[in-house]
Amino acid sequence: MGLKVGDKIPNFIAKDNNGNDFDSQVLIGHKPLVIYFYPKDNTPGCTTQACGFRDQYEDFKDLGAEVIGISSDSVTSHQEFTKQYKLPFILLSDSDGKIRKLFGVSSLMFGLIPGRVTYVTDKNGIVQMIFDSMLANKHIPKALEAIKKIVS
Repeated sequence: MGLKVGDKIPNFIAKDNNGNDFDSQVLIGHKPLVIYFYPKDNTPGCTTQACGFRDQYEDFKDLGAEVIGISSDSVTSHQEFTKQYKLPFILLSDSDGKIRKLFGVSSLMFGLIPGRVTYVTDKNGIVQMIFDSMLANKHIPKALEAIKKIVS
């Protein structure tokens, strides 16, 4: 059973791309969030998605929202990915898959490929939109549209 629209996102702590502990409670209650789960750093779809969020990051920031990417990659992998593509947002390492499990993000292809799902929450951490699609470039406009609805 995964999260549904109207659910509150669970609290979680993970290492960010700088090796620091990130606590979801720091942002919940303060700003809307775009939390996107993706399969793997430096793969074509994931790079397209990360660069799409990068290119529109200021639009999200202007609306008061924060973008967070989550995959099972290591902190080192995230550091390299962030540096190579100049990603301005937080990437979290979910190496044990606990956060993915908390959200209920399923895997595809008989469990071989981690799913690609974007969650948009209001500032109180209530899920307002869930977009589940392997089409990496579709997540950015969907998330931006949802954030605009939340803050309008």
